[in-house]
Formats: sequence, structure tokens, C-alpha cells
Amino acid sequence: MLKQQHSQSAAALRQWRAVRRGLVCQRGPWADRQQDEMHWRVSSAENYSRMRLKLVRNYSYDPHHEASALRDNLGVQQQQRVIAESVLLEAVKQVKVSDLEDDILELPEDDPAVAAGNSQQSEEAGQKEKLVLWEDCELVTVVEVVPGRLELTTQHIYFHDGSADKEEGEGHDFKWPLAQIREVHLRRYNLRRSALEIFLIDQTNYFLNFQKEVRNKVYSRMLLLRSLGVHATRSPQELLKASGLTQKWVNREISNFDYLIQLNTIAGRTYNNLAQYPVFPWILSDYTSEDLDLGDPGVYRDLSKPVAVLNERNAKAVREKYESFEDPSGTIDRFHYGTHYSNGAGVMHYLIRVEPFTSLHIQLQSGRFDCADRQFHSIPATWQTLMENPNDVKELIPEFFYFPEFLENHNGYDLGRLQISKEKVDDVILPKWAKSPEDFIYKHRQALESEYVSAHLHEWIDLIFGHKQRGPAAVEALNVFYYCTYEGAVDLDAITDEKERKAVEGMISNFGQTPCQLLKEPHPVRLCLEEAERRKSRLDSCPLSIFQHLTDLKSFFIEGISDNVPLVKAVVPKNQSHSFMTQGSPDTMVTVSENCLLATHGWLPYDKNISNYFTFIKDPTVAHPKTQRVLAGPLAPGVELSAGLLVVSHDAKLLFSGGHWDNSLRVTSLLKGKTVGQHIRHMDIVTCLATDHCGIHLISGSRDSTCMVWQVLQQGGAPVGLCPKPVQVLYGHTDEVLSVSISTELDMAVSGSRDGTVIIHTVRRGQYVRCLRPPCDSALPLSVLRLAVSPEGLLLAHTCLEGKASLKDKNALHLYSVNGKHLASQPLQEQVTDMDVSQEHVVLGSEQGYLSIRDLYSLSLCAAPLAMRVPVRCVSVTKEQSHALVGLADGKLIVVGVGKPAEMRPGQLIGRKLWGASGRRLTQISAGETEYDRGDQHRD
Repeated sequence: MLKQQHSQSAAALRQWRAVRRGLVCQRGPWADRQQDEMHWRVSSAENYSRMRLKLVRNYSYDPHHEASALRDNLGVQQQQRVIAESVLLEAVKQVKVSDLEDDILELPEDDPAVAAGNSQQSEEAGQKEKLVLWEDCELVTVVEVVPGRLELTTQHIYFHDGSADKEEGEGHDFKWPLAQIREVHLRRYNLRRSALEIFLIDQTNYFLNFQKEVRNKVYSRMLLLRSLGVHATRSPQELLKASGLTQKWVNREISNFDYLIQLNTIAGRTYNNLAQYPVFPWILSDYTSEDLDLGDPGVYRDLSKPVAVLNERNAKAVREKYESFEDPSGTIDRFHYGTHYSNGAGVMHYLIRVEPFTSLHIQLQSGRFDCADRQFHSIPATWQTLMENPNDVKELIPEFFYFPEFLENHNGYDLGRLQISKEKVDDVILPKWAKSPEDFIYKHRQALESEYVSAHLHEWIDLIFGHKQRGPAAVEALNVFYYCTYEGAVDLDAITDEKERKAVEGMISNFGQTPCQLLKEPHPVRLCLEEAERRKSRLDSCPLSIFQHLTDLKSFFIEGISDNVPLVKAVVPKNQSHSFMTQGSPDTMVTVSENCLLATHGWLPYDKNISNYFTFIKDPTVAHPKTQRVLAGPLAPGVELSAGLLVVSHDAKLLFSGGHWDNSLRVTSLLKGKTVGQHIRHMDIVTCLATDHCGIHLISGSRDSTCMVWQVLQQGGAPVGLCPKPVQVLYGHTDEVLSVSISTELDMAVSGSRDGTVIIHTVRRGQYVRCLRPPCDSALPLSVLRLAVSPEGLLLAHTCLEGKASLKDKNALHLYSVNGKHLASQPLQEQVTDMDVSQEHVVLGSEQGYLSIRDLYSLSLCAAPLAMRVPVRCVSVTKEQSHALVGLADGKLIVVGVGKPAEMRPGQLIGRKLWGASGRRLTQISAGETEYDRGDQHRD
């Protein structure tokens, strides 16, 4: 009873704190005139490239004044630590394992869960939730190890936080539907095979450590319940082979960054454990030039050598040290380096300016900041030290390629002064070629994706994950580390004294751990750009990306969908699943016209037998009034149907719509054209809708100045409607909400209003994060008409000055970082009617009849706009980035694509008749494409 009372009061306290924060925040009803200074920490939210981009409010901010004051009294404790470590090394010697085991992770054959088959799952699906198993375990986070209990039921996975001080804090309890588990990986923790890492479809992940013998039982049961058996019992090497990632990278289908982060994940590297943090290479060697020429091979580091021996003098010293090393006891093998290229201290060294890493660094240093000269204060100086010191072997962390905030001292910590120059350590000193932290990250990322790095990255992979990680090849490459860092090298369970074992675990954790070896043979080389293009054209099996051929875009004409009634939505939803039996069958393209006419057309982005290279099969129901499907009306008076009021589910089966007279948010079956759900929660008309990338949440904005986040109901992985009650109601605007966007994986719900503000809340808890006000010189009211969040968290807002007659400076685009920093603004000379962000580009349609594509980072035009001659009502990019779909005010659908004119026979005719019986003129151009003859568009 006492336990129950404690947990209830803790829950009440948590809710009260959340309510209070909502009331007194910047946009809350009780907003204090004097706002507290905001402080931030890194969030665990990840995007699909596993980038942890986001900062969240740090309500327990500590300026660490005491740690600064204690900083310079180091001597005595350092000496004590050295003595302690030598004692531990003796303990480690005694538990050395002579033969390194191969990294094969097997389930016990007699596990009943493996034999049970999937019959049990189907039986349980229709029944009540049943407990399958529960086990004590630890939740490992970057900050702490939380004791608790894992419960697995037929429908959910639960973790109950068992820590003693949980009542005071937030607690780490969680509950997730089994259907949201995307992957489960077997993991090592402190070199033991005792952990699991669970990845969910919204990019959340959890690292759980069990008793050694329990782990496989939990794993096998989880795989069985979730039908993930195809991944079961695979070692990391097999997982990499089965994933096909290496071939995709070789063929240039995925980026260097994505390939490296996936290799890290498969090899057991995780953000949840500092001892096994993802490792990335130093890639540049020029940190002093005024300008960085990425085309010059001389600016890059030699990726075939460990970072400590890039300098020939260092290489000689390291080789001599290895050859002259002898351990009298015979237990310690020869090694080149006593420290490691990736360890907890190194991660904290780089991330010292952002919490929780600041506090972790201070804990590691016994309650003080390390002295200023040893801190990470300058990128050029860090590189210089690496070149001079053969004992410094630190590689980089992924944040160097996506997270500018770690280079700035936002929290204002006193990090001390350098001994010689007396210079204050504050923000990290950047290379001369970087104008700002954002500029450094942008150029550094470009360098990672450059031709030079693409051609040599396999050499570095060989050192870290491949055949030069161990054995004679490692010796030859000067790449052997202290034996404790390799998996299977010591048996910690052989240490009987618990205190001693914990101390050894701590030491190994601080030493660093070598990743799982993924490849035993040399890694294949990546194709150069020209080879990849040649291969693509030879295979002739996939369409070209519009963003890689921006100067070759053409508008292909397609039969009108609705005669002279504006086409307000045209989209090919992202995740349409086909069984392997029906591969090559068309996707569904959904169109909606302003008169509420619904249509589902067949769409195949690529068929090499057709001169247009794509198939469009028009929905036959559109032509006859008796068979037409219509969105049930009426709409509210004065509301015109537009792209922002409509969202299509990821499987193209449901349409979510706003703008209805009864303030409802409606769900319509596209197959039947019938309303299957009607949710009235807003107090006024629903004005805008958006869905997230993974199809879990929908967000609605309304004239009542609120937004609501809804959970999409799933059945067997397919959306079937909305939960009747919204997950969150978001407040803060003082006028009608005109635009919304949502990213579940980055935990961001974004809304823009007629009051000229953009407000960001969290999705999971509905907490207010920040308010942005796009810059404006005019006294006229500014409305935020459109919003989009890119996969890397960049926030794009389209604003319009209300009441301004001329087009000059009436419309503008504004770009913000995921953490609210204003990066760029661009005035527009046209009235934007729709906007779609895809990859690193933004596609805009305008009232003046233009389709334009802009670079997302600079907001500048990538190519001359395409003239449509008729006002554009909607734009969207297909999921392969192969075509842009444009809906016009005269009811026509334009498909913009690349085609392959150079590779086709002149005068080739259309292979199939796809356009219906239209009297409008089609022009055959020499390459055989059918182009929209815009000059003759009104001629019959």
C-alpha cells in the first residue's frame, strides 16, 4: 500500500509540474513577465539517420560553479588513480581468456519459445492481454543504469523502474505495443553477452541488461511474439550480410554517413552506453586554410592508417614500442596503443559543453572540470595534438557531422583559461574556413560525402570493423590495442569478489571497447559517380531522381482529372506494401478535386518499355457521376478545400479531412468513398492537418487557436482510423492556426498561426518547447501559411503579409534549425499555394503558375522555375524522388520528371495508350516523351 501511495503521489507531482510549466511558460496564460533563462540538454530523440539533433529544456540546470572552483587542484588524486588502476590491471590479468571466441550469438536449442512456432501468436491475438514472462534487468542509459523489471505480455512490453529515488524524479517506466518493435539486437555489456537493444518504429530505442542466462530466453520470446524470427540468432557478421547494406553503399544507394551509422549499430555501438559509443573517422587534415577545397585530395586524412600513425615519425615510435614490448608474466599480448580510439572519456571530452555530458565529465573527474589545456577547446589544436602525440588515438563521434550545438558554450560554463595564453575557454575554436558552427557541420558533412572519402572509406572500415581489426593484418597496419578492449578477451564472471569485479567492469568501460568484427575479408570499394550512373542506365531498372537532374526536368502532360475544377491534392503515399507475389504492380496515387471528388489511380514510377518511363492508370470511376466517390460535405461556409486540409494514410486506404461545418475531423475510406470516422473535439473549424513519417500520429490545427495530436489506430500494421480522444491538446496561439507539421521521431509538433508565431511542442508529453517569430519589417500582420520539418529537423515556414496588395516582399520563406536558430530567410516574388520538403530540397507551387525547386539550406533556386501557365493548387514529390506531381486550377495533373532522352531511339512512339480518349493535343518530341504543350493548352 505504501509503495502504491508513493507511486501515486509521484505521478501527481509529475503532472502538477507539467501543468505548472504549461501555465507559466512564454505562451501560457500565466506567463511571467520576467521569464527564467532557458537552459538545454541533449534529447534522446533520433531521426531516421540515427542523428540525435535535438535539445530539450533542462529544468534541473546546474551551473557547476563548484566543479569550476575545484578545477586546478589535481595532483594528489591523479596519483591515487594511477595506483588503483595498476591493482585492477593485476586482477584483469588473472581472468584473461586465451582463445578469442568467434562472435556467434546462438539461442539455446531447447528453448521452448523457439519450438512453439507462430501458432501460439495467432491464438493469443484475439484474446485478452496475458503475461508471458517477467525478468529483473537494468535499463542502461547514457546517464545511469536503472534497476527494474521487464514484463512481456501478448500485446505489450513494459519496463518498471525499480530505483529507490524514483518517487522524486520522473522515473524511466515505459510501455510499448509489441507491434511497434522494429528490430531487436543482441548486445554486449561490459564485454558480456547479456544485453538486448530494442528499436521501435518511431526511432526510440532501449538498452536492457539481464543476467547472462536470461537474455536469450527474453530475446527468443520477443522474436516469437513479434514474428521477427527472420533476424533470430544471427551474429553481427550475418546481420550485415543479410542487410545488403554493403552492396547498397557500393552502388551509391545510401550515403557515407548512413552506412557508417548502420555499421556502428550492427557492430553493437550505441548512444545508450558511453563505453560503446558510435565511432566516426577524422576525415580532413586541413584545419588552417582560409578556404576549404573539397576537390583537392591534399585536404583529406589518409584513411588507410590509424589516426595515431598518420605522421611517419609517430609510426616509427609505435612500431618500435610494439616490437620491444615483453610481459614477464606472459599474459599481456603485445599492443600498439594502451588507450582506445573510442571510450567514455573521449565522448565526454568532445561533448563537454552540453548536458548530460557536462555532469558526466565532472563525475569522471571526481567532481571537478578537467584543467583547461586538456579540454576540447579548438578543432585545429586537437588535430595538431593528434599529429604530434602517438598516444592520442581518438577518432571522432557522429555529432561532428550533424550537431553544431556541441561546439558552443550555450550554458555559459566556466571552463577555465589556457595556461600559456591565459585565453578563456568558451566556444570551440573553429577552422578558418568555417564561418559558424553550422557552417563547419555543413562543410564537414560535405567532406564526408565527397568523392575522395567515398573512394577511401572502405580502408578505414577495414581498420575499425573489418579484417585489419585483429590478427596479423592488424599488426601490419599498426592497429593493435590493449587486449582488454577486445570482446571475449576476459571472463569477468571468473572474478569472485563483487567489489573487485565492479571495479574491473568500470575500468574496461573507461578503457574503451573494440566493436564486433563484421568482416573477415577486405571491404569492397565504392563505385565512383560515373560508374554508378553507367550501372544504373545498364540495369535500366529504376527511375532517375529529379533532384540529381534538376536541369533536365520536363513536364509530361496527363489527361485532366476533373474538368475545370481545381485539383487540390495529388499524392503517392510513402509506405504502400506489396507482397513479393505482386511486386511490380502499381502503387496507388490519390487525387482530390475542389468539388470533393476522390480518385485512386494506378501509378508505377518506372517501366522501361514505355517511352514516358512511368505508368498512370486513370481511375475509371471518375468519368461517370453514378460511380464517382465524393468526400461527404458540406464544408464550412467560406472554406475552400485545399491541400493543407487533407492527409492520405500511408497505405492509401484512408483520407483524413478538415474544414467541415460541424468542426469535425473526418476519416473517409478511399475504397468505398464512405465516412468511417467523425471526431468532434475542436471548438471551431479544423483548418489544417499533417501526418508524420512513420504513420503513428496526425496533427490538426483549428480556428479555436489550438492543435490536437491524434494517434492513428493500427490493425495488423495497417491504419484503420483515429483514437477517439486526442493524445495531446496544444495551446499557445492567440489566433487561428493556419499550418501544422509533426515529426514523431524528433518528438516535435509544430504549428503556425495568423498571429505570426510558430510554436513547437513535444509530441509525447505535449510540453511547450519554444516560440519562433519569423522576421518581418512591415507593420502589417504576418501569417504563417505553411510549415514543414525536414528529416534532419530543419524547420521551414512560409509567411505572407496580410492585406499587402503588391507581390513584392509579401511572401517569404524562413529556415530554422531543429533547435530554433534562425538560419536563413528568402523573399519570394510569387504567391505560394503549396510546398513540399523532400530530401535537401523544397518544391513550391504558385498562383502565378510556376513550379520551383529550391535548396533547403540556402533557400536559393536550384534551376529556372517550370512554367505551368495555370495556377498551381498542389505539389508533392513521389516516394522515390522520381517525379513531382502538380495539380492545376483547371483540373489537370502534371507529372514532372527526368526521362532518359539520350538513351532512346529518336522518334520512338508511346508503347501503351495510357491517357484515355482525349481531344487535347499531345506533342511527340524526338525522344518519344509526351510533353504538355503549354502553348496550345486551350486549343481543341
